Amino acid sequence: MKSVALRSHALVRGIAGGELSAVEALENCIARIEATDARVNAFTGKSYERARREAAVIDRMRAHGDILPPLAGLPYAVKNLFDIEGEVTLAGSKINRGHAPARADAFLIQRLRAAGAVLVGSLNMDEYAYGFTTENTHYGPCHNPHSLGRIAGGSSGGSGAAVAAGQVPLALGSDTNGSIRVPASLCGVWGLKPTFGRLSRRGSYPFVHSLDHLGPLADSVEGLALSYDALQGADTLDPGCHATHVQPVAGELKRGIAGLRIGMLGGYFMEHAAPPARAAAKSAATALEVLEVVDWPEPALARAAAFITGASEGGALHLEDLRTRPDDFEPLSVDRFLAGALQPAAWYMRAQRFRRVYRDKVNALFKDWDVLVAPATPVSAPEIGTEWLDINGRQLPCRPSVGLLTQPISFAGCPVVAAPLWPEGTGGMPIGVQLIAAPWREDLALRAGWALQAAGLAYLKPAAL
Repeated sequence: MKSVALRSHALVRGIAGGELSAVEALENCIARIEATDARVNAFTGKSYERARREAAVIDRMRAHGDILPPLAGLPYAVKNLFDIEGEVTLAGSKINRGHAPARADAFLIQRLRAAGAVLVGSLNMDEYAYGFTTENTHYGPCHNPHSLGRIAGGSSGGSGAAVAAGQVPLALGSDTNGSIRVPASLCGVWGLKPTFGRLSRRGSYPFVHSLDHLGPLADSVEGLALSYDALQGADTLDPGCHATHVQPVAGELKRGIAGLRIGMLGGYFMEHAAPPARAAAKSAATALEVLEVVDWPEPALARAAAFITGASEGGALHLEDLRTRPDDFEPLSVDRFLAGALQPAAWYMRAQRFRRVYRDKVNALFKDWDVLVAPATPVSAPEIGTEWLDINGRQLPCRPSVGLLTQPISFAGCPVVAAPLWPEGTGGMPIGVQLIAAPWREDLALRAGWALQAAGLAYLKPAAL
């Protein structure tokens, strides 16, 4: 059987060209999951029989000479807050185990299936997406494939770990405050948080309706772009989906940074980054020919407002279970949900009013800049169970502080590519950088990512499992 250890875009080409079958690619993927997941704990559900049926369809199409869809035979998995037809949507919780199975696939799973991708299972996460570490009490912590005693990040930790471990070349996650970019940074994979409202959220379990984004994590920038092209599409049944047309990006990647005005964020984003994270951002800035350091408007206030918004909406969503089943919640999140449910409504309203002004200030930056560079996480992956981080001499609580640098960006709704870098001073662990663009300009962030990959700075390093 041929090896499936090809980057996603090469794997798709290999299947289309007859170098290996979709079934062969899938069986190699399954073998890798079975050989490694007892140590990584990325998967909470496996859909192997469905995957085998989907892969067989692709092979029959090729045998008949049919034109294959763009992701034909590409194995992928999804964070377990996505609906999978016939399976219970856990959202990382114990409480949801009693829910009825989903009647249909989530919209984005439907899109990937139409593009020929093959679903192999669902992935570990922080309960109800409220966390940055995927130290899940119900399903066990997800382990970083590059150092099994360290966190994979969160809340899409299983998604980042599964790609980093070579279990799947593509995974779907969600990002409210950084939950795609944090695991991408800590696991050394590529991630994309699209513009708020760009991709449909129908069929995904919510956390914070006014902040939730869905997006892909992949093993290369090409895989990220190909999957993003497939995921796009207007969804009239999701009032939060504001996309009116598909904007293909994969064909634009090799334009690179030609003509782009690129700056690097300073101030808050450097003050809250440890030396290796700053070094990663500065090396990326050099490769991208950054013109100057740029100040992002009021990032600390934006982070505070994001906390208020998330706690309030999350607490309200789970209020009935908090009243009747508090002991069934994740111990790491139940107190925060309770506190959010008890917040004064005036705090929430002030946060939302600030958000409108804040977004206008952020959008004004992009009159002068096309892409802005910043570290994605303040540190490389901490040990599982870490309570405190030392960031430039300041002791900060670990679990919320891993998202120090992503939350202000999420609150503005801008698209961001997380690119994996490998700076010195981390013991061989990755730290990503954020490539931030104006709303609806995912193409520019992805072009900058391609330039970093082409320069040999940003890449996925196989985990030694």
